[in-house]
Formats: sequence, structure tokens, C-alpha cells
Amino acid sequence: MLSHRSAAQFHGWEQKSPPTLPEVTVPKNRHVAVGQRRGVQVHRAELEPSDIDGPATSMRRTIADCLRSLPEDESLAIADSVLRSHAETPSSLRAFVATLRGPGSGQARRVAASANGLSANPFETELRRLAMIAGLNVRLHVPLHAEHFIGKPDLVDVDRRIILEADSFEWHGSRRALVRDARRYNSFVVAGWVVLRFSWEDVMHHPDDVLRVLRAVASQGRTDCDCCGLSHARGPHRGSR
Repeated sequence: MLSHRSAAQFHGWEQKSPPTLPEVTVPKNRHVAVGQRRGVQVHRAELEPSDIDGPATSMRRTIADCLRSLPEDESLAIADSVLRSHAETPSSLRAFVATLRGPGSGQARRVAASANGLSANPFETELRRLAMIAGLNVRLHVPLHAEHFIGKPDLVDVDRRIILEADSFEWHGSRRALVRDARRYNSFVVAGWVVLRFSWEDVMHHPDDVLRVLRAVASQGRTDCDCCGLSHARGPHRGSR
């Protein structure tokens, strides 16, 4: 049966790292010749009828396999996509993984506790994960107002007045988008927010570089501004009203 990342693809869930080879699960005692193993990644497990959905493992079996055995960044991206697709609710996902036992079950529970399905895509999920590791208390798509509504950034640490933007060329690559984004980011800065912008390449392929930046800004803490009464990340005054 298709399993793990390949089964997640079959069920339509987005991933941080889609499989480069098909992943399949075969019974533990089945002999798989060397030629049959070429070009596929083989997992071994005994599957019950309820674990099977057509050519792939069932949704819940796939969730269990992915959250237990994949790296946490990949499993969280899949868990968020599961929630976005409404295959599970946050409470039902946590209740399901609480029943898991054996290797990887602790990781599965950690991932389910972190997943909320509010990220628009795996890019935002991974940036949120890195922000949490860095010690930032971020929320997704918080409406911000100054004298009027100024936008809903990707990620916001309200206490530190820090905005994290996941800048994808797909959505920000046109001239019109450049003008729109420049105005939007300037509005955030004028309202007293520190704005950090991260590319897809850095978040998905250079997480250590992103973490260094996030940890540096998290360590600055907060300070109250005498002229406006707002709390800012320590550093140059950003000109709040």
C-alpha cells in the first residue's frame, strides 16, 4: 500500500517535503526482491483492513505513520494540512494520537498539540514552528488597527509588537504586489511594529539562519515607549502614533 508521504499525497494533504520516491508499506514477513525495492522506499508493518483505503493507507493510519516517524517539521506541516482539509478537528486529532502507543507516539502527541490548521500552507507552518522554537509567542493572521485597519500579517507576536511575513514570490512577485506590500509594511512600521520578512528558500531550506534572526529579535524583549505608551521590541523607535 502507498503509505507515509505518498499516502499523504493520495489524501490531498500539503507537505513541506513531498516524497522523492514512492513510499509503500508491505507485511513484515513478505520477501521483497532487490529489483522490487529499486525506486521505492519500503516500510514494513502489519495492516488491518481498517488501515487500508484503496491503494493507500487510510487517513488515520497515514496520520499515525507520518506524525510518529517523519521529522517534526514535516509531520507538523502534514498535521496542519489535515486540519485545513477538515479530515480532523484539533480536538479529534489530539484524541486520536492520545491512543497511539510505541515508538514515536510521544512525538505524535507533541505535533498534534502544536497543530491548529490556521496556517495557509506549509511555508507558514514552518515559519510558525521556528518562531516558537525561538521563544516568540506568535499568532496567525491577527487583524491590526492603528487609526484604521492596516492588515492581517502572517504571524504576529502581539506582546513584542513583532510581525513575521512569509513572502512567497507567487503572491508577492508582480509590480502591483510590490507597491501594495511596500505600503502595507510601511503602515505596520509607522504603527510601531517591527516587520521581519522571510523568503520561502530560507524558511524551508535554511532554518538555522532563520532561527538566528528570530532568536536575536526575541532576546531584545520589550520596552515601553515614553512618547506613545506602546510596547516595542528594544531598538530604534519606529515612529508609532
